[in-house]
Amino acid sequence: MPSALVGLPPAWVTEMLGEGEIALLADDGGFAAINDVAHALGLISVPLVRREETVDEQHETVMAYAARLPLVWVGENFSEKVVAWARARGPMTLLVEATGPLSEDECRRIDRFVAILGRQSE
Repeated sequence: MPSALVGLPPAWVTEMLGEGEIALLADDGGFAAINDVAHALGLISVPLVRREETVDEQHETVMAYAARLPLVWVGENFSEKVVAWARARGPMTLLVEATGPLSEDECRRIDRFVAILGRQSE
């Protein structure tokens, strides 16, 4: 969700991606928002997760993409199925509900999650 990254310091986002990767799902900002994120992060290309016709299908696609990867999933209105999937899966998963730019509290949650994940991989 590109709009979640709007207004955040590029250094913060880049630091969070230091050990990982980013994939975006187009939101209402469309290609322009994705392009803005790529420019802000100094990226030449950004992987996109395909858009599905229903919310449930979209969740299934994101879950399939994440497969066995640790995951910070920023999105809207996670279903009970997504929450149960996140709790039951082996790799660490953080669900962050956002309808726009991430708040300071959400950024701190992500910071803590990434720090814990980094300690586990040492």
